Amino acid sequence: MRPREQEDGMNLNLGLQFVYVTEQAAIAAARTMGQGNRKHSDHVAVEAMRARMDTLQMDATIVIGEGERDKAPMLYEGEKVGALKDQPDAIKVSIAVDPLEGTNLCATGSANAIAVLAASEMGGLLQAPDVYMEKIVVGPTARGKIDIEAPIEENIKRIARAFERDIAEITLVVLERDRHEDLISRIRKAGARIKLITDGDLSAGIAAAVRGTGVHGAVGIGGSPEGVITAAAVRCLGGDMQARFHPTEPWQEKRMSDLGFTDFNKVYDAEELAPGKNLFFCATGVTSGDLLQGVRFFGGGVRTSSIFMSYADRIIRFIDSVYQEERVPVSLR
Repeated sequence: MRPREQEDGMNLNLGLQFVYVTEQAAIAAARTMGQGNRKHSDHVAVEAMRARMDTLQMDATIVIGEGERDKAPMLYEGEKVGALKDQPDAIKVSIAVDPLEGTNLCATGSANAIAVLAASEMGGLLQAPDVYMEKIVVGPTARGKIDIEAPIEENIKRIARAFERDIAEITLVVLERDRHEDLISRIRKAGARIKLITDGDLSAGIAAAVRGTGVHGAVGIGGSPEGVITAAAVRCLGGDMQARFHPTEPWQEKRMSDLGFTDFNKVYDAEELAPGKNLFFCATGVTSGDLLQGVRFFGGGVRTSSIFMSYADRIIRFIDSVYQEERVPVSLR
């Protein structure tokens, strides 16, 4: 199949180059795995991701990154990246990143740390405020069945019916936090199974939307930037997602209002969070998890495991890459 061409330049050739970005971030972070310094792990992932993005032929803007400029020296919201920054004829791209989702997971050598990037044409990713967000995510099988405003017990029943399974066979992923004590109790009482995770609600949402992971849904309150990135993946996968902001302090409500978010009860679907027509999503495993294997170092090289998705091209690829750090002579005899 020939690569899709678009007037805005957002074609498959550019999309696949983003895989190199997440691979470099994952490799850099993996070299620090288990060293117990999550800030350092995140820092090296950010540096590697930014360095690689600056080689791509684009004029891109970070719409979701490491935070506001005064708190993040690199990949801050509003930062320009790409080899063609501010050039009028360059491809214009909006980018959302989490260079190391699961910093604690990497620091302790635990499962499911990943490097993540979503991209679209300008305006294709919601610039969400960095506040909490309540979410429910399912894959294509349960698409159209969920309702974030309904009790969790009702959503479990709907998911079970969609999968034609008993409730006892349904598995939901929940972030293990004090704020989820009641949610966890109600899920257990309803009879469904729970997979508790210590970090990484973005990877949990993606696992819920991918068939064959053994996860049927992800629910709970996590970060809104992660919610936008998850929405990009959910749209590419044909899954379903609903979310609403969950500010917990007055300054968070003010931050939302300053950015134009005045209806705190509004329910967003995946298309509202990631409305782009030319969406790309890619992630590379740092430590092995439900969806991806982690970075593996061997004599003479590095091996990575990634997933790449293109919404417009309707492509999902699992990519296994080997970087040869030492070239081995090849004999033709």
